[in-house]
Amino acid sequence: MPQLLAFTLLALILWIGDIVSTRTRSWLPSVFVCALLFLAGYWTFFPEDIVQTAGFQTPIVFLAMYLLITNMGTLLSVEELGRQWRTVVIALSGIGGILVLLFTVGLTVLDWQTIVVGAPPLVGGVVASLIMSQAAADAGLQALSVLAILIYVMQGFAGYPLTAIMLKREGRRVLAAHRAGNWQAPATAVETAEAPLPPRLFAGLPAAYDTAYFKMLRLGAVAFAAWGLSELAAPLVTISPFVLCLVFGVIATSLGFLEREPLRKANAFGFTVLILMVFIFDGLKRATPEMLGQLIVPLVAIIGIGLLGMYLASWIVGRLLGVTPAMAFACSLTALYGFPADYIITKDVIDTLTEDAAEREALTAHLLPPMLVAGFVTVTMVSVVLAGIFVGMIA
Repeated sequence: MPQLLAFTLLALILWIGDIVSTRTRSWLPSVFVCALLFLAGYWTFFPEDIVQTAGFQTPIVFLAMYLLITNMGTLLSVEELGRQWRTVVIALSGIGGILVLLFTVGLTVLDWQTIVVGAPPLVGGVVASLIMSQAAADAGLQALSVLAILIYVMQGFAGYPLTAIMLKREGRRVLAAHRAGNWQAPATAVETAEAPLPPRLFAGLPAAYDTAYFKMLRLGAVAFAAWGLSELAAPLVTISPFVLCLVFGVIATSLGFLEREPLRKANAFGFTVLILMVFIFDGLKRATPEMLGQLIVPLVAIIGIGLLGMYLASWIVGRLLGVTPAMAFACSLTALYGFPADYIITKDVIDTLTEDAAEREALTAHLLPPMLVAGFVTVTMVSVVLAGIFVGMIA
């Protein structure tokens, strides 16, 4: 397949996802629609390497991840992260609920090894899935090796629409209070209005010098510093460079080195998201009809029981911390997909709930910070640690 044809097909799928999401007012999130279209493509005429053929090889994908995660850090301040401690507790409780129910109720319908292999991918991303898949293969459990990947591939089909439903419910509550004049907006670091002002450290720089290249230079420097610290710390402790990119983005913005959303202000945000989204959907090439037929029972059981445990735990902890059930469950659900789907779904919902700038700002300030923080806590941090522990439990 020619490169430009492959790129055009991928862009077409992402555009159709946006159109369907807009027409259905996020009842069918764009990422859910895109996943279905990618799956249909792989099962019919897509070559298995269509994403790579389009030009999205591993180096550019990782570059996009470093830059985009650092960019996401600019949406939060140190104060905002401190305010999100409830989100962290709720996200961790959701993971705890998954594990408790899987290792109690789950063991009545599935065996020990299936639960051990399937749990980390359910609460994490591609890294946790690959760790458990390799561990299962090394133990001679070929079917469970495939199951680990399949859970990663399929869990979003449950997570995407459920998250949209929860966020729409919470968003309508916020809008009702906002329109009645009873909404107290949090002092958040999320910025929605266009603000052309340069960051504090470069306030005296002539506007003509604050070009898109200078914005990308500073963003790249911060991402490089985060990656460098991860490499320096490697002999002593393993720290994900992606976690450090998020943290460094927060710090650099608080110090005035980066502005809010430099990628967007450099007109590079859309293409960067496109790179990362097609990389995520590339994982669907592993889900064949035959795999679904063989593993449908353990797949549905693990996801269904896990979701029930997540909901119960997040509901209880959310009530104790004064967070609505809808918001608590939405934050916990980020474990099923992480970044950037948490960002995309939240933006989809906000865009479809209102067109008023003030209302969008209120919704963004309320919904986006906890969703971003929850996604990084669950997928980027906890899941890899959990997979490392569960590898030793397979036998």
